Amino acid sequence: MPACTDYWINDSSGDPLLVMTGEIDAALTKALPRLLREVREVVGERRVTIVFDRGGWSPKLFAAIIKDGFDVLTYRKGRCRRINERRFVRRRAKFDGRLVDYVLHDQPVRFLKGRLRLRQVTRLCDDGHQTTVITSRWDLRDIEVAYRMFERWRQENFFKYMREEFLIDALVDYQIEPEDPTRTIPNPERRALDKELRAARADLAKLERELGAAAANNAEQRRPTMRGFKIAHSRLGKQLRKARARVRRLFDQLRNIPKRVEVRDLNERAVVKLATERKHLTNIIKMVAYQAESDLIALLRPHYARVDQEGRTLLHELFATAGDIRVSDSELTITLAPLSSPHRTHAAQALCAVLDQTATIFPGSRLRIRFAMLPPRRIGLAFPDSPVERSTTADGAPPP
Repeated sequence: MPACTDYWINDSSGDPLLVMTGEIDAALTKALPRLLREVREVVGERRVTIVFDRGGWSPKLFAAIIKDGFDVLTYRKGRCRRINERRFVRRRAKFDGRLVDYVLHDQPVRFLKGRLRLRQVTRLCDDGHQTTVITSRWDLRDIEVAYRMFERWRQENFFKYMREEFLIDALVDYQIEPEDPTRTIPNPERRALDKELRAARADLAKLERELGAAAANNAEQRRPTMRGFKIAHSRLGKQLRKARARVRRLFDQLRNIPKRVEVRDLNERAVVKLATERKHLTNIIKMVAYQAESDLIALLRPHYARVDQEGRTLLHELFATAGDIRVSDSELTITLAPLSSPHRTHAAQALCAVLDQTATIFPGSRLRIRFAMLPPRRIGLAFPDSPVERSTTADGAPPP
């Protein structure tokens, strides 16, 4: 069935900025202008770089985006000339505390018959593959352009985490909104026929390969003429003619079916548009929760060496740990139990100390919240109390 698409905009660190629901089966190239209008309302008039994948490739759209005060950063789509490996240069730098090492080539390129001038940064991989990046950012070093493009995977990691921990794909309700009957969508009949045509072409190619292999292996002493070869492989030739006729028939059918149809031309249950209001509300709550986690991670970073690998796991344990709440006339004191290991407990103690300095007031009251953490449990040997038999000498004294 045709589906609506949620478009997520995340910042450079991977935290969510906003989400919106696009039209059914709308391509990214058609959704980007509306997305950028929403982004402009959120971030103001400062210049913003939009990083996206090949689904948004359109030099004509790039020109309009740049004119509106945005910069683009994306992968190049389609074939392009391969660059001689001797023209690449090794670049090294440190970003976000990580050492980055790329082999790069940097050059200007033109699109739209020379009217649009952009920058192309190409990375040479260890296996010889060349990954090409296109951008309008001329002020950045080539290695930073490549790093920002490849770090778009932070958004993929965000989606994976949100699916597992926040059930971001869960269905909120079954309410349906009325759909515009005049809006066009891809023709589902054409999609099914196109799938059948691809399968028919694959069968045809297989038969052609078999016939070609038979011709290559033909013994000229037995069948020196093409007529003799065709007679010997009449069954394969018949299958081949039948497959070609099937491909022509399907192609003619596909050519006569419109690519897009209006919603009203489909049957009543062909298009179902779920209500978006409640889904957007729950998404907002999940986005705020994730951003709160990210802020706590930033506070935890100086006190926990493995914060990038285990930071959110530590926070989950901290959220679920037991504790005491004590209320006085002016304060609300929260004392948490120690965590599973001493080094995590010490990190949580440092985090509580930082939070305690914010002097946060509990909502709806005048009580200042204070956070504390019990010290880690001592690990040592313990001996149970049990009676011990003692032997004595004849005079009642214990043995030596």
